[in-house]
Amino acid sequence: MKYRRLGRTEAEISVLSLGGHEYLPNKKSRGFNEDFKKAITPGYIFEGFGGEDRKKILKTAFENGINFLDVTHDSEKEALGRNLKEIVPSFPVYVQTRPEGFVYTYDKNNERMAKYEELKKEVLRILKLLGRERIEFFNFAFMKAALDNDPDFIQKINYNIEALKREGLIQYACADTFSGEYTYLQQIENGSFDTIYMNFNFGDYGAIEKVLPRVREKGLGFISREAFMKGALFEMAREAGIADKEVLAQAALKWCLSFNEVTTVVYGTGNVEHLKSAVRIVDEPFLSENETSLIEAVKATALFKDFEKKKTEEFFQ
Repeated sequence: MKYRRLGRTEAEISVLSLGGHEYLPNKKSRGFNEDFKKAITPGYIFEGFGGEDRKKILKTAFENGINFLDVTHDSEKEALGRNLKEIVPSFPVYVQTRPEGFVYTYDKNNERMAKYEELKKEVLRILKLLGRERIEFFNFAFMKAALDNDPDFIQKINYNIEALKREGLIQYACADTFSGEYTYLQQIENGSFDTIYMNFNFGDYGAIEKVLPRVREKGLGFISREAFMKGALFEMAREAGIADKEVLAQAALKWCLSFNEVTTVVYGTGNVEHLKSAVRIVDEPFLSENETSLIEAVKATALFKDFEKKKTEEFFQ
């Protein structure tokens, strides 16, 4: 495994990270695609998370030096806490997660995120689920509506970040949004965040214009997700007549990591062999001519062009 320093932090992060999603037979993520309302309800745990298949994924990840783990809803958090008691890595791992029901559009104007005592209570609840003393990376994922609704919102978030760090409950603060470039830039200029977490792939690349340069200038870490465009990449491959999805997947990961600002790519899978294949990119990190040609073939498809247009409009809204 290769590691990169995460911005100005002291954390050395594996260039490939492991997402916490588990998957349904149709390849969609569990929880969100079973019952979305329950998935974002604090304390609701779906049955079957953290079973033998997931343990095999974790074991393989640790055998290959992956030291950064991202989990979203409570079922993933609880499963990780339980699994880490059974599968103990030989090195320290970093966990990234977010407050349940506080982020994105799950809470109107993200008002609960701005209330320190309520947020602290949520952090303590999460720590019990994870069985950890602190959250290494805590994700403050708010929307532009929060900034528009409350002119003091960002100052309240700053206070909350500083207070949670001071109390030893979190180590680093991560900025995230689905409001696009404007909100990401506001988060970066804010100065309290240590890293940025965002969708970034060769079809959703708006960050290249302004976000990446500011990330570099401010010394932040950059955690990339959705290298496979939530699986749409492989539908595009089918349209392009690409049979070798393994090479295409490696190409998509390499594309993300070709940017020096990108510290790590969060990779999700329920297949051990797929994980082993993904890890092999660290031995040959540069895009080959064949891999570049596959990306170009995908870009020529109608599915890709529709995806690119939609994502560009969303990012620069």
